[in-house]
Amino acid sequence: MKNAFEINGGKPLKGEIIPQGAKNEALQILSAVLLTSEKMTISNIPDIKDVNKLIELLGDMGVKVERLSADTYTFEAANINLDFFQSDVFKAKGGSLRGSIMIVGPLLARFGKAAIPKPGGDKIGRRRLDTHFLGFEKLGAKFNYNPEDGFFNVDATDLQGTYILLDEASVTGTANIVMAAVLAKGTTTIYNAACEPYLQQLCKMLNRMGAKISGIGSNLLTIEGVTELKGTEHRMLPDMIEIGSFIGLAAMTGSEITIKDVQYKELGIIPDVFRRLGIKLELRGDDIYIPAQDHYEIETFIDGSIMTIADAPWPGFTPDLLSIVLVVAIQAKGSVLIHQKMFESRLFFVDKLLDMGAQIILCDPHRATVIGLNKQVQLRGISMTSPDIRAGVSLLIAALSAQGKSTIYNIEQIERGYQHIDERLRALGADIVRI
Repeated sequence: MKNAFEINGGKPLKGEIIPQGAKNEALQILSAVLLTSEKMTISNIPDIKDVNKLIELLGDMGVKVERLSADTYTFEAANINLDFFQSDVFKAKGGSLRGSIMIVGPLLARFGKAAIPKPGGDKIGRRRLDTHFLGFEKLGAKFNYNPEDGFFNVDATDLQGTYILLDEASVTGTANIVMAAVLAKGTTTIYNAACEPYLQQLCKMLNRMGAKISGIGSNLLTIEGVTELKGTEHRMLPDMIEIGSFIGLAAMTGSEITIKDVQYKELGIIPDVFRRLGIKLELRGDDIYIPAQDHYEIETFIDGSIMTIADAPWPGFTPDLLSIVLVVAIQAKGSVLIHQKMFESRLFFVDKLLDMGAQIILCDPHRATVIGLNKQVQLRGISMTSPDIRAGVSLLIAALSAQGKSTIYNIEQIERGYQHIDERLRALGADIVRI
């Protein structure tokens, strides 16, 4: 039997918690080490499966990897073995890791060729890679798909800067195209570019390496190609999804929690969305302090209509936190409509919450109305399975607030995105064990 978490809920927690480095930033930044033969030092790397798999993959390719401390590594991509991309090992490893698509841009830029197995990853509906491929094609790359082994071979011996209008503001797509364009000849303009903090971090790091990227933080990036990049040092932002998850956890369990070193100005609209649910939080230095609250009330819109919380590309609200908001709303006073626009089937975990006693109407695959219990009724513990990373943590929060024992199976899904989550929650006083 696979690992599971056993949780005895219904107890308030207390203490300080430090968010891990941002998973979604890590997958981009680590891929970018392939753009230079010089040494790169990267810190605040989260110790989670998806990231460790990518680091292992870099090592297999010939990158010299050294671990300086728990969260800091150096990478030196001086001798890359390009034959590795035709090997069975790469097919097996690359195919199981969605993040492996991110190495394609850097490889095309520096070596003029790459190979990609068909990617795997989350079950949250279709996640198309068209944006990546179309961008590379506009820069002059040619794709050959081999249906027998499910492999794409990409030839990019002569990448030329060009104007690219992205079909969607994909974060990974934008990052990948930026990494391909920094070493292309001439100027590339990317319009409808994603502008998440993670992407801004990548662009700033590339500029420190000698790239010429302007428009950082906007949806119009201009990249003047250079001939080579140098090494640099980089520190990851804290994971905003974890920060949001801990805010929700504190409210739902009536706990007094301080989240340390959150890089508040990079959180965008996130703190405000939790405030709309009635959650009190205050900034102390660069820490978020959440007092113990036995009650929080969802605001209504100015005209009195029901609050809607929907995801949107940055600087809108991130889809990764909608599952958390949905769970936290269960114990609020008032009602809220959660509208998950970007992914279908991410709301399907509400059936578990209904079993626990939540009042939720699932309108369709994209929308759910939560009718808050106002802590008049406690959720009850149940056995359940986690379908994807974010739902997993939402269920974990529900379980910590519930009366009695809950068991969550398939926790590999949670651990793809959250490091040592059980130890860190135990440090706050949570009754959670791994079985």
